[in-house]
Amino acid sequence: MFRNMPQGRTLTPGYTVIYPNREKSANVTTKAVVVLLMLISVALMLIVTIGGWSKLQGMKPVNFVWCLAYLITAYYIWARWSRGLLPIVAALSILLLTMAAIAGTGLAGTSWFDRSQAGFGAAHTIFGSTGLTPDVIGLVTVLLIPIQVLLIVVAMVGFKQGWNVELEVPKDEAERRRRRPGAPPPQPATA
Repeated sequence: MFRNMPQGRTLTPGYTVIYPNREKSANVTTKAVVVLLMLISVALMLIVTIGGWSKLQGMKPVNFVWCLAYLITAYYIWARWSRGLLPIVAALSILLLTMAAIAGTGLAGTSWFDRSQAGFGAAHTIFGSTGLTPDVIGLVTVLLIPIQVLLIVVAMVGFKQGWNVELEVPKDEAERRRRRPGAPPPQPATA
């Protein structure tokens, strides 16, 4: 079916592949900020999930799956510079932003802050003890909103940085680049 497709990458003998955009300090910083914002989001989601366990309506498994998805994508972005996951992170952040805005501000009914009035029961943790107060859960939920906005923006900035750009350079040039940060880009060969 795909007879003319190469089986793998073919490199010119004596050459190697480098990723010049991964060496830039702005790109390294962007990657670190994306991963940090994802870890903060996971921590905030777990605080809400564990601290308000008895009052969450059907979102318990979804919250754990969401945290796991954020942790896995954060690993791949950090360890493997996976640029293709950045739009997925932005999409998940948009969904979480929407849910946090609805739950934190009460756009669809009762917010966490409304639960501090008389007539509402206290939340219990996953372990059965008394959970966080509704005001604390509401504050943590509202804190998710700016974190998700920042995550969307930074993920899209990272997506535009071209982490996947490859250059085929001689092996000695690649060694020089590894030893000396900020080296000039390789010059094209003249014919």
